[in-house]
Amino acid sequence: MSDGEGGGFLIVKGIRDIVLALVLAIPLMTGHRRALGWVLLVEALAAYGDMTTALTHHGSVPTALGLHGLIATLMVVTGLLLIRETGTAPAPPATAS
Repeated sequence: MSDGEGGGFLIVKGIRDIVLALVLAIPLMTGHRRALGWVLLVEALAAYGDMTTALTHHGSVPTALGLHGLIATLMVVTGLLLIRETGTAPAPPATAS
């Protein structure tokens, strides 16, 4: 099914993106925030890979860095925040009686 213009690559990439979204949905829907953080960290590798692929195959540098690189970095930051989260709210300040 190769048409010489990367059609097969785009089909595989689209399927991969759908699967990655479904994997993210599982811990999100079940409330497993720490697991969601780890999944985000691992899936950020795919976005960094997309950025590298775009850059090494003469893609637009602003798009590669601005789209894939920025999204991957936001995924890493969010993942780290979710992993670091303690899940307990701080105690309210004591009031004088």
